[in-house]
Amino acid sequence: MTDTPDLRRRMIAPAAGGLAALGAFAFGSPAAAQGADARAALAATSMIEEVKRRGTLRVGMSTFVPWAFRNRAGELIGYEIDVANRLAQDMSVRAEFVPTAWDGIIPALLAGRFDAIIGGMSITPARNLNANFTTAYSATGVDIAASRRLANGMTTLESWNRPNVTFAGRRGTSGIAAAQRLFPRATIRQFDDDAQSILEVVNGRAHGMIGSVPRPLFATLDNPDALFRPFETPIVRQADAMAVRKSDPDALNFLNNWILLRQLDGWLEERQAYWFSAREWRDQVPG
Repeated sequence: MTDTPDLRRRMIAPAAGGLAALGAFAFGSPAAAQGADARAALAATSMIEEVKRRGTLRVGMSTFVPWAFRNRAGELIGYEIDVANRLAQDMSVRAEFVPTAWDGIIPALLAGRFDAIIGGMSITPARNLNANFTTAYSATGVDIAASRRLANGMTTLESWNRPNVTFAGRRGTSGIAAAQRLFPRATIRQFDDDAQSILEVVNGRAHGMIGSVPRPLFATLDNPDALFRPFETPIVRQADAMAVRKSDPDALNFLNNWILLRQLDGWLEERQAYWFSAREWRDQVPG
């Protein structure tokens, strides 16, 4: 049969379209090339790449016993110090700690003073609006250490939500946030560290110290004649995670996978048990 011009056109058109598709596949469309360039640029600016180039992981933290504190020799020790050092070791870099006031630690992260916050920071919606969190690597909560003299018999949440009740706590912490939410009628005094907050209760100037587990428990163990725990379990449960700047998916991917691996091999669980349950390290806390 003789091909007609119309038939030849119909046969050639798909072939031409196939060649065009093949050319686009082989050489890439402009949009695809631009997307690849954008992904490469984003990866190059990741915190992970900067840490590798610099050779140090700069860690924002604040001193909280037993998360991070200086021992009698002046060295930083604690759960978060162990976590940061192990993370740096697994990255083949050195950990560099940047002590920072807790109420200004997220602004300091955003300003680039350090690469990540590794300091027992609880995930909250307000914090998450400004920084990205990894998956949780420890589960803690908020508890109360109460004055035996002022808070005897106060074993319900309602009994603590009264105008004549005074709380002491460290400013900028999840403990203060919990007190403001759960006890809006109470007076809340904020201090620069946990030790000051505990001293307020021991000296009878506040009904209770509110803070992250296990600090209130340790306060009662250290001051059994003056303090007690009014509740058997934490009044708020919370998850602690690392915080990094936004728009850095590579950093989140690496840190999340690192946390998963260290959970699977039991290392994180062992370190948390050492610092939060046992007190073998107690004699290293300066008096």
